[in-house]
Amino acid sequence: MRSTVQIDALREPDAARCAELERLLFPGDDPWSERAFLDELRAGHPYVAARDGELLVGYGGLGFVAGPPQAEAEIHTIGVDPAHQRRGIGRALLRGLLAVADEVTATVFLEVRTDNDAARALYEAEGFAVVGLRKRYYQPSGADAHTMRREPKQ
Repeated sequence: MRSTVQIDALREPDAARCAELERLLFPGDDPWSERAFLDELRAGHPYVAARDGELLVGYGGLGFVAGPPQAEAEIHTIGVDPAHQRRGIGRALLRGLLAVADEVTATVFLEVRTDNDAARALYEAEGFAVVGLRKRYYQPSGADAHTMRREPKQ
């Protein structure tokens, strides 16, 4: 049975759950802490949450690095609880972030592990293209990352 997941704004009380999911999702790298999520929210960056009832099952965040007339944004993070993956939640989170970027016609960048085929396929399906390679980007694992870009939507 498919649950109904709602996408809304990430809130400060969600930071601990986000950090818990980070540790689960990115154990070989440097998962974000509760403090990191709080800092992002307090800085005013747009972050979204996926909730299955009261349970936070996913999150995503965006930051603007340049404003109009040539706005640029970067996807900071997207994560979905493994028990809830492959249900379209990651796509819904990504689309929520892209809608924010589209409001100011921003070019959007992100980094994704070169070995994360599922995420790359999602990003490509949403209009991103690989534009670069960052060797040993993720630490401490040393995994490489592709830099991807999505042109602004008018």
